Amino acid sequence: MEGKDKKENEEYVGEIKGGLRPTMRLVVMGIVNKKPQSMVVSLSSDPVDEASEGDVGLQVTVSFLTKAVQRNARLAGTWGISENNLAYFPFAAGEPFKMEIVCEHQQFRILVDGQPLCGFTHRLSPLASLTALRVSGDLHLTKVA
Repeated sequence: MEGKDKKENEEYVGEIKGGLRPTMRLVVMGIVNKKPQSMVVSLSSDPVDEASEGDVGLQVTVSFLTKAVQRNARLAGTWGISENNLAYFPFAAGEPFKMEIVCEHQQFRILVDGQPLCGFTHRLSPLASLTALRVSGDLHLTKVA
């Protein structure tokens, strides 16, 4: 990337061809920055830009400052009640991670490094309207599938 300063914050938007459906698995692999604050992984219906009020079926916000992983959804421009309960905090500064989002019939299941982290019941239907995977924050992506 000539002529561009290397940003600390990575920004990735990928298309989910045909939209999301049960049994699909999305994988985000990366390395957390040395001095991370946060990172966000979201599944949304509008891949055009963040400014438009597209629906978000799942947004996972990882806060390194509070060691929290918040989940929420945005329907018709309105965010719902966020969910924060966690068994453990799986991310560490400077360390690689593998996050998997498994789409099931009733919920998303989120695993980190192969360990179940949390679930998030679907609030948006149809799931097929979720056509974009967006990743941003204090990380260096190594693979998105």
